[in-house]
Amino acid sequence: MNDSAHTKNKKAARRFYALIGGMSILVIVLLCLPADFFDSGQSVCVSVLLFDRECYACGMTRAIQHLIHFEFQQTYEYNKLAFIVFPLFGIAILYELKKLYEKMKD
Repeated sequence: MNDSAHTKNKKAARRFYALIGGMSILVIVLLCLPADFFDSGQSVCVSVLLFDRECYACGMTRAIQHLIHFEFQQTYEYNKLAFIVFPLFGIAILYELKKLYEKMKD
């Protein structure tokens, strides 16, 4: 194995472990926070701030926070699309981890 390939493997390994570590910390923090942690406060959606209209993503953070706490009624009330977006996000993360793992092992 030449130095270039070894360097690429080390970079892939760092990215792999950083992604696993970051996602693990994020999951632990979100599970430790109460389900209604994001329910109040000013909206940060550009559509709401500029046009006073909700977009399709409005309420997604609150919906996913309730979804990971198994509060399905509140999830549905905040944003129905969370039931689709959250699993797709998980699949995308797993796909990226798989790619990085394969690159790390080569």
